[in-house]
Formats: sequence, structure tokens, C-alpha cells
Amino acid sequence: MANYNIQAKRDVTYDAIVIGSGISGGWAAKELCENGLKTLVLERGRIVKHVDDYPTMHDDPWDDELRGSLTPEDRENHYKAVRAGFIGQSNKHFYANDKENPYTEVKPFLWVRAHQMGGRSLLWGRQCYRWSDLDFEANAKDGHGVDWPIRYKDIEPWYTYVEKFAGISGESLGLPQLPDSHFLPPMEMNCLEKQIKSRIESEFTGRNMIIGRVAHLTEPMNGRGKCMFRNRCDRGCPYGAYFSSNAVTLPAAHSTGNLTIRPYSIVQSIIYDEESGKASGVRIIDAETDEVIEYQSRIIFCNASALSSTQILLNSTSNRFPDGLGNDSGELGHNLMDHTYRVGAMGESEDFEDQYYQGRRPNGIYIPRYVNLQDQPQSDKFVRGFGYQGSAGRANWSRGANEEDVGGDFKDRMMKPGPWEFFITGFAECLPYHDNQVYLDNENLDKWGQPTLAIDAEWHENELALNKQIREDAKEMLDNAGLKNVVDFDKNHEMGYGIHEMGTARMGRDPETSVLNGTNQIHACKNVFVTDGACMTSSSCVNPSLTYMALTARAADHAVSELKKNNL
Repeated sequence: MANYNIQAKRDVTYDAIVIGSGISGGWAAKELCENGLKTLVLERGRIVKHVDDYPTMHDDPWDDELRGSLTPEDRENHYKAVRAGFIGQSNKHFYANDKENPYTEVKPFLWVRAHQMGGRSLLWGRQCYRWSDLDFEANAKDGHGVDWPIRYKDIEPWYTYVEKFAGISGESLGLPQLPDSHFLPPMEMNCLEKQIKSRIESEFTGRNMIIGRVAHLTEPMNGRGKCMFRNRCDRGCPYGAYFSSNAVTLPAAHSTGNLTIRPYSIVQSIIYDEESGKASGVRIIDAETDEVIEYQSRIIFCNASALSSTQILLNSTSNRFPDGLGNDSGELGHNLMDHTYRVGAMGESEDFEDQYYQGRRPNGIYIPRYVNLQDQPQSDKFVRGFGYQGSAGRANWSRGANEEDVGGDFKDRMMKPGPWEFFITGFAECLPYHDNQVYLDNENLDKWGQPTLAIDAEWHENELALNKQIREDAKEMLDNAGLKNVVDFDKNHEMGYGIHEMGTARMGRDPETSVLNGTNQIHACKNVFVTDGACMTSSSCVNPSLTYMALTARAADHAVSELKKNNL
């Protein structure tokens, strides 16, 4: 798909280097290449070519060994990822080998990684929601964390820009706390979801239920096919219907002729030039040969994912930055955030026994935040807020796994649709706490002799209070919606299960309390940009990936402008 810088080609000088090829790295590559910069993308893992390297994309459940379950050896190799519950035979090749990539859990923390071209853009949930000024102003108003150096008006045109290229399906709602996007036609709710929507909105003033806003094409666009409702997204989509770096941004970068991708490139550090006061390049270790190689460039975009980018910056020491590149404030590695998850309620419906639905819609419903909104009463139990994701469907034959029946009648019954079920789970905002941190573990080295990462983070009182409200409200809504056998739940999971790691190299107005400025540049090393989850100053309660895309496109535009002015 692209030029590959492997052993046969040893060019070392580029206009730009992008570390990582996931959601934000793909956008950085696209924008920089389209602006004429010869760009090297350093990918820690293997090449994954769109379509060619999706080996299980058409497999049916009976095609997988063990009906999709992992072997004992697989479970050992992915002993961290199995805790999340998303990995199986059909997608295990897109998850990093946890044995080869250890980290230390000072407190329990699940870190799910995907080391290959495209990163976790091949595995993400694709839910896309804009942030609002409710989010960008929250730190300043309630005193938690530092103030964002930007507001919604600064990023709004960039949301539109990335949405038009990525393709986001959804419906407009006109809520100030959840700005509308540039939408493709929305997917449709099924009959039970429509009924629950009507009942919730009539019973609870200010609460809305909409179809999810999701990075799936509902009509063909730019040579990509529309979603076929197979719900096999985490195997790689051969139609390019859902957004991934492999299907969308990296091909656009390649079409310019300016893209080079180097796989198996473990970034050891960013090289700082004391004389110029700038970064001069990147030092990598070849994952296959252990060779150390240095690449030079005028600008560097760090997009390895929140924790990996911070690990690289912490390991990039010099006389000027003895504690890590850009760490004058001492905030590098601190203020780690995630979203709470797996708290909510579920129930059954006795209605619509004569109705079903077509296909396997890769999307659900969304209930936007309705607490602690601007110009409305504020809770005395917690600050910030939460939203819900969920869906309705009919139980299938797998419900028989917990029944003791056998025989023909049992099999016939399992072949008929089961009862309608509906569930919602909350995603609550996590505050930026200084003591939620990561740091280099110099006692535990990886197979390449590099320090691993230690993670020391946990939920605090505010997140636990939010979860309590999520659980109570979820049960109340489902009860009032007329569902039967409603059960509320809280899985009491540790941080990391949301797979929305944010913070650890936050943006801010003051170099003494933050790592990055308002255009994602390291305050004291302005030719290094960080635009993945590490840059986030707060976490909102909505999925963050759309914001990463917009911030990356905006930062790349600024980088190109500054290069033209010879300011970098």
C-alpha cells in the first residue's frame, strides 16, 4: 500500500516523522503528506494491508477453532487482553502479545494494546461524539485540573473537517452538551428501542435516547462501500465501511507519494538537540534485528497512544530534559484518566414477540448526559456527568448454554428467537488526578532491554459516586419503560476497561502546570507535537477518538503553517 522503509532502504532524513499509525497517527500522516511533507511513519508492529491481511473477515462461527474461544496458549500470550472480554480466535491477531510487552500494575489497571499498522483503529468501538464547551470549560469552572487552552469554537471546524472525510452516521438532536456532527443517514432503531425511547423521553424530562453516532458509512463514499450490517468489524472490514487508518487515512497519505512506513520500529526515544533547542529526530530499535537506528526530521508527531507516547517522552532524556522530554512542569506521566464502564441495568420485554430485525447492526443507542448541565441545578453528590450506551435484541440459541435440557424439542426451541432484551451501561467522566500516574520501571526491562511502564491509578470518590447514580438511574429508567425482570449491575472494574486512556501529557495554558500548548506542541520543544490521548486535559463522558482526529488535523495544519514561516 505504501513505501516501506525496511532493510533494503536506509533513507534516514524526512520532513516529518509520525510515531504510531493508529487513529491519530493515520490522520497526522494524511495531513502532513497531503501538504507536501515527506513523512515517515514508525510502526512498532507488523504491516497490515487493508483486506489482504484480514484473514477472518468472512469466517462464520463454525469456522473458528474451539468455536472462537482462545486456546490455553493464546490466553497465556494475551493474559491482559482476555480480561477485557473482546478477544477471541477471530481477532487475536490484532492484539499485542502481552507476554512480550509487559507492564507493571502498581494498582490494577487493564492496558489493551494493538501493535500493528492501524493500531487499535482495527478494534475500536467507532462511537463518535463531539465535545462541547461544557467539557472544555469544566476544569476552569469546578477547579479540577488545569484549564484547557482551547474551546469548542477552536476545534469546531476541525470536527467538521474530519467528519466529512471519515464518515459519521447519526441523527441531529440540537443539544448544547452534545453538539451535532456532519452526519450521514442514521442507522435505525429496532421496535423495542423505539418503544423504550418514547417511554423514557415521556417519563423523564431532559433525557433523550438516540441511535449511536458511529464511524460507519451508511452510503458509499470516496470509494468505500457502505456498512453491510455483518458486525464483524474487529476482524477488519473488507468494504472499508468503518473508519480505520488502514482503510481511510493511510491510503490517502499513500496516494500523495510522500508516505513511507517502517514496521517493526520500537521508538526508544526522541532525540533532542541542545544547540538548536529542538528535536532532531527519533531513535528506534528494530524489533526483528535489535539494530539501533536514528531518523532525522524537521517535526515529530507523537501518536503511539496515550501511555506509549508518554513512555517515549519519559525515556527521552537529555541535559536539558533530565526527567523526560518536555517535563519542565513535572506533569508528564500524571493525570491519567479513563471512563468508568460496565455499570447499568438490563431487562426483558414481553412485547413484539412477532417482530425481529434485519442484519447485525454494529451500533447501539445513546442517552446523552443530563446531569450537572450548564444553567441547571447541580448535584451535591458529584461533579461532571455520564451518558449511556446500550441496545435491544432478541436472545439467540446461545441462551441454551445455561439450560440442562437435551433432545429434539430443546433444539427446536433454541432455533426460535428468544425474548426481547435491553441493556444500558454508563460511561462516566474521570477527573484528572495528579496521583493517577505512570512512570518508567527501570527494574523490569522488556525483551529489548528498555524500561517498561508502571501504572499507578485508581477510581476516586467522585467516579464511585457517579457509578452509583448511573446504576440507580438505569434501573429507574428501565422500570419506567415497562421492562420486566430488571436487574441493575456494577462490575466494580478497575481503570482501563473503557480502553479510553487519556492524559499524562496534558495541554494547558501555563508551561508550569502542563506539557503541551494550545496547538499540541511541547511548550519547550515546539517541533514535537502530541495529538493522541496523552494530550487530553480532561476526559468528558463521551468517546474521545473523534476529538483526537480533530486535534490532530488542527495541529498538523498549524505545523505546516509554522514550517512555511521557518518557525520550526
